Amino acid sequence: MTTAIASLLDVMAQLRDPENGCPWDVAQDFASIAPYTIEEAYEVAEAIAEADWPALEDELGDLLFQVVFYAQMARENGLFDFESIAQGAVDKMVRRHPHVFGDGSVETAEAQTHAWEAQKAEERAAKAEAKGRTPSVLDGVTNALPALTRAVKLQARAARVGFDWPVTLAVIDKIDEELDELRAEFASGGDKDRVTDEIGDLLFACVNLARHNRIDPESALRQGNAKFERRFRRIEEMLEESGSSADQSSLEEMDRLWDAVKAEERA
Repeated sequence: MTTAIASLLDVMAQLRDPENGCPWDVAQDFASIAPYTIEEAYEVAEAIAEADWPALEDELGDLLFQVVFYAQMARENGLFDFESIAQGAVDKMVRRHPHVFGDGSVETAEAQTHAWEAQKAEERAAKAEAKGRTPSVLDGVTNALPALTRAVKLQARAARVGFDWPVTLAVIDKIDEELDELRAEFASGGDKDRVTDEIGDLLFACVNLARHNRIDPESALRQGNAKFERRFRRIEEMLEESGSSADQSSLEEMDRLWDAVKAEERA
């Protein structure tokens, strides 16, 4: 074990010391730390998106610290420790890469992807059988994923066994169908539960459209969010220049400025 890793594990152990540790760290458990782990993962993704490599190094350290936190809590409860986590990762990677660490042979990245998925499918099936239930191609798609990301994974899994639209236009037709069903719900009174259900179907179909075009819907929505924020902030600037503000303006005025901002961006 490297000196840096050993030092990090020692720091975590001291933070969790019941008598002399940090009260906040001592009070945490697996469930309370999980949201921070998700947040750290998103900060890693943000650093990558911004090509901010010093920030990425820092955020990866924060993410590693989350793993160490879990490992320390697990060790205290006699479940596992950092060493077993690392060894488990080693064993899994060796098992899933027989063409690198064994006698297997893979010629292309695409072939490797198929081999990887086949191996994971075998592992998922074994886990399902161990739990006494029927294996599913959807096994392993965790509920903790962001909804857009999980939708992509569910659709991709189903597509592997042929449950997929054959062409993109069919997906667009499905979106039109879901829009018609949503309009019908509003026309019949707009029951909240039924409208929620139809909006979910519409969003799921939109995710499918992105997937069919090899576009990550999470990234696409982030881009849309950034565009909206940029344009709305510009509207606020324009209003301020005229001695006004958003809360003093009508929708019609702000909509006119929105069109003006779009025109600026196209110029």
